[in-house]
Amino acid sequence: MTRILYSSLVLAVALATAAAAKDITVGLTMGATGPGASLGIHYKNAFQLMPKTLGGHPVKFIILEDKTDPAEAAKNAHKLISEDKVDAIMGSVSVPSTTQIGQIANETKTPMIALAPVALPPDKREWIFVTPQPTELMMGAVVDDMKKKGIKTVGYIGFSDSWGDIVLKALKKHAEPAGIKILTDERYARADTSVAGQVIKILAADPDAVVVGGSGTGGALPHIGLVERGYKKPIYHNHGTVNREFIKVGGKAVEGAIAPTGPLIVPEELSADNPVKKVATDFTKRYEQTFGEGTRNAFAGYSYDGYLLLDAAAAIALKKAQPGTPEFRQALRDALEGLKNVVGTHGVYNITPTNHNGLDERARVLVHVDNGVWRLMQ
Repeated sequence: MTRILYSSLVLAVALATAAAAKDITVGLTMGATGPGASLGIHYKNAFQLMPKTLGGHPVKFIILEDKTDPAEAAKNAHKLISEDKVDAIMGSVSVPSTTQIGQIANETKTPMIALAPVALPPDKREWIFVTPQPTELMMGAVVDDMKKKGIKTVGYIGFSDSWGDIVLKALKKHAEPAGIKILTDERYARADTSVAGQVIKILAADPDAVVVGGSGTGGALPHIGLVERGYKKPIYHNHGTVNREFIKVGGKAVEGAIAPTGPLIVPEELSADNPVKKVATDFTKRYEQTFGEGTRNAFAGYSYDGYLLLDAAAAIALKKAQPGTPEFRQALRDALEGLKNVVGTHGVYNITPTNHNGLDERARVLVHVDNGVWRLMQ
């Protein structure tokens, strides 16, 4: 009897272990500290609001800190994939860090949800799916507004890394056909505390408007410098800037700042027939109930949209393979690539083999800082 009881116990433990091993595991590397902290905190916060399942199946999230350091992000990605055997990976908060993770994900055939743009060629993105809006899509909205205002010349100042390059490239793509001339290309490091020299050069060029290619609180530095030296013309930002911390750092100097962003920043101001309104309103409400009134931001929405994409894909992949296997990772990647009409907080995702983002103009609105709050531009 004892032997039978022992055998039954061993079998029960084995079955329980096998069941646990079948949970879907998602690894995340986030920069909730370091120069990208004003973004990373929100990316990370969103996971407190995530359901406990993907495709109806139990999910485990493993979250590691990368300090907004590309080398640390790469180290985390290697650990999550080789040691924790994750079925998918998500991250990070900056283009350099996300690009490092993307290279590793593609090489190891691990599905990746990129939470920031990835500076890799198309043939190196087979396993990478991006939740933020393409920068070209967002800067197109900026240039459309410039055309309405009759702006003919622009000064540019951006980060001295791949994000600054990406924003400038997107600006050029739309500005040049519109007859808008870019007069300056000034750069600054994410950790810089002064851009006085760059601001003087921009003021000397006397552009009709300025575009800042920074992100988070780092985007406030050039704006403050321009205003302090008397610049009174429009100052535009990008979708990497829209959060409350930017306004806290910039104070009254950033009143009137203009930026493109996703609809979840202003869901109450969207028309009733906007397809994103319901999802964005629900997420924003839950986020502010958890983290405080006015804490809404675009970055938590990117994390949540990543969850929604994985949720939809997992439901398909689970019919073909079990979590924890190469077959499941392949099935998950293939399912992500075929997703249609997934409504997120930022827009409606329709992913194809040639477009691993799948957002369109429904994913963008223009907002401005009005009395210390981001509001929809009418």
